[in-house]
Order: sequence, then C-alpha cells, then structure tokens
Amino acid sequence: MTETAIKEQLKKKDKVSSTFIDNMKLPVHGWFRYTAGFSAEWVKTVFDKFPESNNILDPFVGSGTVLLEGQLNGKNTYGVEAHMLIHKVAESKLLWTINPDEFEVSSDLLLTQVLNFKLPKKKYPQLLVKCYSEETLNELFKMKYVWENLNVNEDHKKLLWFVITSILRVSSSAGTAQWQYVLPGKTKSRILAPLIAYQDKINSIIKDMKLMQSKNLILGNTTLIKGDARTLNGIPDNSIDLVVTSPPYANNYDYADATRIELSFWEEIDNWGELQNLVKNDIVRACTQHVAHIKNEIDELFESECLNPIRDELKKQFDLLSIERLSHGGKKNYHLMALAYFKDMGDTFVALRRVCAENSNICFVVGDSAPYGIYLPVDKWLGELAIGAGFNSYYFEKTRDRNVKWKNRKHTIPLKEGRLWIK
Repeated sequence: MTETAIKEQLKKKDKVSSTFIDNMKLPVHGWFRYTAGFSAEWVKTVFDKFPESNNILDPFVGSGTVLLEGQLNGKNTYGVEAHMLIHKVAESKLLWTINPDEFEVSSDLLLTQVLNFKLPKKKYPQLLVKCYSEETLNELFKMKYVWENLNVNEDHKKLLWFVITSILRVSSSAGTAQWQYVLPGKTKSRILAPLIAYQDKINSIIKDMKLMQSKNLILGNTTLIKGDARTLNGIPDNSIDLVVTSPPYANNYDYADATRIELSFWEEIDNWGELQNLVKNDIVRACTQHVAHIKNEIDELFESECLNPIRDELKKQFDLLSIERLSHGGKKNYHLMALAYFKDMGDTFVALRRVCAENSNICFVVGDSAPYGIYLPVDKWLGELAIGAGFNSYYFEKTRDRNVKWKNRKHTIPLKEGRLWIK
C-alpha cells in the first residue's frame, strides 16, 4: 500500500471515529445499536496514545464502548450513565464473560415456557399498539411475563432482559428515524417475528461469548455506576488518569424520547410526560424539551461560578437566540437549552477535576451547534470551562464537517466535529 493510500485510509477512519457504525461489526460491541455512540477501535488508539494510563473514566458511558474496551485491554475502567435503560444495556454487555452453555440453557428455558404460556388479557400501551400487530404484541408480552417469573441465575436473567429489549425494534412495523426516534406513521418492509428474532439474538450472543472467551484475555476491572456526570459520585478523588467520552451534543437530541418504545414495553412509562420526568432530571440538558421549567432560574444560572470563563459570550448568544426564536413557528427554547447545557457541562468539569489525578488527560468527542442559525462554539467554550475548573490547557482536533449533506438545513453556518483534548 502506498503512503498516499495509507493516509487516505487513516483519514476515513478519522471521520468515523465519532460514529457507532463500525462497532456493529465487532463482537459484543455490536449487540446493541446506539446512535449516540462512537468507534471502539478509535478508543483503543487513545489507550495506545497514553499507555501509562490505567485508570480510565467515561462519565457519559452510553452503551458501554469505553467500559468494554477498557475491560478488554486490561484497564481499570469506571463508567457513569444516568439514563436508566441505557445503563442496563451497558451492564448487560459486560456479561459476555458468563458461561455460554449455561446461558443457552436459561435461554431455552424461557423459550419453552413462552410456548406454553397462556397470556392474560392485557390492555397494551397506546404507543405499542401503533407500532406492532396484535399477534406480535402478544408474543412479546408472553416473553415479558415469563421473564419476570423466570427462576434462573441473576446474570442470565439480566442478559435475557437485554435480548428481549434488543429485539423490540426489529419486531416492530414502525419506522425509526436516524436518531432512533420511533415513527409509528411509517412502516418497515422487513419485520422479524419475536421468537425468531429472539433465537437469532441468542445465537449471535453465544457465538460472540465463545469467540471472546477463547482468546484468554487478561481482563481489567470495570465499575459501572448509575449516576450523574455533573457530580461523579462514587468515583474516588484524584484516581483517574485518562477520560475518554462523548458528552451529549447541544443539538436538541432527546435521549429520553429515543428510548420511548423500550421504556413503554417494560411499563416504566405510560405516556410522554412520564418519559420526560423519568429520565430528564439526571441527564445533561441538551434538549429544549427538558428546560422549559428553568425560565425563573435564568439569573441564578448565569451567576453560577462554573460559567465565569464564558458568561459574557454565552449571554450574548443567549440574547440572540431568545429574539430569533420568536420568528420561528416552533419558538423552541434554544436559549434556555444553551444556558442549561453549558451550566451542566461546567459542573461536569468541576467534578472531573476532583476525580482526575495530576498529569491526567481528557478526550471529548464533540460537535458544535447553530440552533436557529446562532452559532455556539462548543469546543471553545467547553475548553474554557475546563480551564476554569482547574485544568491546564486544551486544544481541538477537527475530524469532519457536519450537517453538510442535509438538504433541509435552515442555516448555512459551517459545523464541525472532532476531539477536544484537555490536559
């Protein structure tokens, strides 16, 4: 391969380092499609860049890419995730070390009981009625009821929860938007019957287990905490020497809504309002749906000490957004979102400074934002917040342009994505 070809290949890898798509080809990583994830292979290159760093933290663990890679590479890795369902997904993926033959027995037991189970009459959540046929819902809820009463090893039961959760989308006739929002009004051409999808998933998981366990890897310790990145409770002071993560982008992505179909199925929620209340309090506020209630807290939030480095610049863009929104049909509260987002990220950097040891390094995969065409220099402001929290320096490494392919873009502000490196 020529030097030019090698450089082109590396450039292509750079562009997808902040996306999850390549993970779907990897054992264990590919068990669950998580739109907001990033490349496991790239995480390994960061570990290689800092070979002396053995205590790793991902404060926005998502579906567990950093946590799993840390485990596979012999690192002592901590992960913090606030979203209840995604936390359980990450927890389940770490169970690849259990005995695959014993797990297969448990999976067969669930299947046998489902085939013999008489389903009680049930009024299904309205969202699910829109997304599934009655026959499919009956099969899925048989699985749910059998799972709830299944007498098997606790780890097996957790992984079986994951299997049922992971087949909900492929068994649904409803379309899915790019960011995992369910679209009941659109239908898919390819749908798998739940029992077939279940067995396919079991077979895939067991195959991965046997493959990974055959490598006799020396595994690192993993600690997964359901908690808040803004406090990092449970992470010891001065214990972390490398942070690798991708925080929520300030782009109005609703992490709660993206899991509505799964939370409805497990009857954690009954409606959209319950969804927001269940998830929004513990996550960084990067969505206009989560900030309407802070209208009476604006002055107090602006006075937050963590915002000192960017307060004047943020206030200027806040005022522009508060005016610009009035000329748009949706009148979305992007000004409140921006204020809450950077306040939350400021708190996150304060927490990170507490847990990071001297000479530690941080790598954030980040993207900037321009709601209603008002530019928010996310990489610069996050870097300044880090300095204000006590870190020494930062620089931004661009990896790709963003949003250049969307024909319905409402503004022409160039956007980018890349890595924010903090010392």
